[in-house]
Amino acid sequence: MKKTFLIIAASILCNSSFAQTDKTFENRVALLFGTNQLMVDGFNIEGNIFFKRLAFDYSHGVSLNLDNNLLSGAAKDQGLAVHLPYTTGFGVGYRINEWLNLRAEPKWHKFELYYDGETQNSTNQIASYRTFTLGLGAYVTWLPFKNKENLLRGITIAPSLRYWPKVSDTIDGSLDYDSQITGQTETHDALEVGLANTPWIVNVSIGYSLTF
Repeated sequence: MKKTFLIIAASILCNSSFAQTDKTFENRVALLFGTNQLMVDGFNIEGNIFFKRLAFDYSHGVSLNLDNNLLSGAAKDQGLAVHLPYTTGFGVGYRINEWLNLRAEPKWHKFELYYDGETQNSTNQIASYRTFTLGLGAYVTWLPFKNKENLLRGITIAPSLRYWPKVSDTIDGSLDYDSQITGQTETHDALEVGLANTPWIVNVSIGYSLTF
C-alpha cells in the first residue's frame, strides 16, 4: 500500500498534463475545519498558505474520542476506549495544479487509554503515550463558487487522502497492563492514528479562503 501511494504521487508529479506556470497559480490563504473529527466528538482547525507552487499548513485536532465500537483487533477485544487530547503538526508541499497538491507531513499525537464506558479522568486512566508519524497527504482544493462576485467565492471544500505511518512512540512499541476486563495481564500495542488502526486517513475539511 505504501509503495502504491508513492508511485501514484510520483506519477502525478511527472505527468506533463498537469503542467502549469507559476503565473497561473493564485496565492491563497485558507482557514478550514475538519468534518471527520466532529463525528468522534472532537474538533480540528487547519490553516493553509498557498504561494505560487508551494503549499504550507498547520493543523491541530483536539479531544478525539474513539469508543470501543471504533477500535479493532486487540484494543477492541480488551474492552478499551481511546481518547486523543491532541493530534498536531504541519505540512509542506507542492501544488500540481490549482486544485491538487501533495504534502509531506510530520505529526504528533497523544493517546490515552480507558475502559470503554468509564468516565475519562486521571483516576480511571490506564496509560497514556505519544506517537510521531511522518507521511504524505494528497489534498484537493475546491471552490464551488469561485466565479461568483460576492462573499460566496471564498467557500472552500478540501477532501484529502493521507498516509501517516507511525515511526516512533514513547512506549517502545507496546505496554503491559493488568486488565479489569479480562482479569489478565494484557499487552497494548501503540496505535496507528488512521482508520481501523491503519496509517490511512480520509477526511473532508470545509472553510474559507482569500487570495493575496
